[in-house]
Amino acid sequence: MTKQDRAVRTRLALIRSAAEQFEARGYVRASLAEISAGAGVSSGALHFHFANKAAVAEAVEDAAALALRRIGRRGRGADGCALQRLVDVTHQVARLLCADVVVRAGLRLNAEAVAGRVRDLRREWRECVHELLAEAERRGELAAGVPLHRTSGVVLAATTGIEVLGREDQGWLARPSLTDLWQLLLPCVAAPHLAGALDPAGSDPEGSEPEGSDPEGRDPAGGDPAGVDVEAGPAADGDLEETGTAGLALR
Repeated sequence: MTKQDRAVRTRLALIRSAAEQFEARGYVRASLAEISAGAGVSSGALHFHFANKAAVAEAVEDAAALALRRIGRRGRGADGCALQRLVDVTHQVARLLCADVVVRAGLRLNAEAVAGRVRDLRREWRECVHELLAEAERRGELAAGVPLHRTSGVVLAATTGIEVLGREDQGWLARPSLTDLWQLLLPCVAAPHLAGALDPAGSDPEGSEPEGSDPEGRDPAGGDPAGVDVEAGPAADGDLEETGTAGLALR
């Protein structure tokens, strides 16, 4: 394994360890010592990749944002009924939240607005919901008289509430919970010709898992890992782990 490969793996392990700490303890109580220990590396290895706790938190949030954006883009770019795609996207996000601690921690950090960052992950979700409902309206999939903005607001309130409740009890993120939600909403918003054609449990195969977060920071379209040098620096990650050197010039 090359030094660059070790650096990428160490960064991934640090981001996942940080996500576990942020989810369990919150941003303020999580410590860099616990994060490095959870990743099985020295504090020097952590400081090679991240200047401080805020930088680690930002990396967690970045990885969560990419995973959520990937699901949203897939839903908006697919063919078929827009309302069904909206139902499917909500189920995919819920499964992702159950399976991926990085996504859960990223949303929590974003909601707490730690370190003064300005990214709004829920704004991206609002845009996804609004665009799919707007497409459904253009395609005649909404019932007559159903107001787009109010419908969007109801879906956002319900799905955000389920995400927040799911932090304490993942049963809220289970398929039956979202299925119940859509069984109530779809008869109110869907055009009559779609009655019986929409599946509130989602059209994805049972048990299928969405693509998770990429803590290495790659964009869904590909590319080099964000925040990792592609050229060797004065010391590689493996060297830092062996020497325990801390406080080097950081990413």
